[in-house]
Amino acid sequence: MAALVVTEAVAASVCGDVVSIGTHEGSTTRYARAPQRAGQALAALVLLPGGGGHLDLDEAGCPRALTGNSLVRSLPLFQAEGFVTVLVDAPSDHPGEDGLAGFRITTQHADDVGRVITDVRARTGLPVWVLGTSRGAISAANAAARLSGRAAPDGLVLTSPVTYGSRGNKAWVAQSVFDLPLQDIKVPALVVGHAADQCLRSPARLNGDVASRFSSVRKQVVTVTGGPGSPATTGIDACQGRSPHGFIEQEAEVAGGIARFIRGADF
Repeated sequence: MAALVVTEAVAASVCGDVVSIGTHEGSTTRYARAPQRAGQALAALVLLPGGGGHLDLDEAGCPRALTGNSLVRSLPLFQAEGFVTVLVDAPSDHPGEDGLAGFRITTQHADDVGRVITDVRARTGLPVWVLGTSRGAISAANAAARLSGRAAPDGLVLTSPVTYGSRGNKAWVAQSVFDLPLQDIKVPALVVGHAADQCLRSPARLNGDVASRFSSVRKQVVTVTGGPGSPATTGIDACQGRSPHGFIEQEAEVAGGIARFIRGADF
């Protein structure tokens, strides 16, 4: 397919309508749903960004924070592949840089994501897949492991998942996808990492261990290579989106592979 230019400033036309739903303990959660294009969409993609997850969506549904996140940058690519994108903000009681923090592994958070999935399923009539990147992969795996019925996703994609945590000043930074009941994930599942990811939280070598715990009949682990790299960046600084951790300058290839997997083929 023709390459699309992905910029950090996402055009308002690809952001979408803002929907607000009730979530845990009187909180609200907002998401931006891109308009459905002519023809039948393949699926709706519930996108869970990393970091604190607080996007600070504006009235046009565009994020004012985390604009460099790989899922945010890839919105037009997913839409060009025939998906309805659903970009989910942190709930109203988890704003700021820390955002979701340790809430990501809780059953309440899984239920909140389930409410989004249920709402999207009702509005679109489409299968709903959940995609999480970096710390957002913790949220996505939590939802896939704990939810059932119409609230459960039809499939799961984790990109650069946080698989290694170490305690610091904030206890929640030690959390990873391994803190979840991964064996309860039964839906089709794809795990994608980058061989050059120098983020100490998401070494690609552990992605096979993640997938091995799934009970999914259909699953695949992919390690992306190439790209511009970021040789001067290591440690926590390497966990930023504009690096191999976020598949910088390889967004189109990754989005295309994800689309193939969702359609039923290999990445």
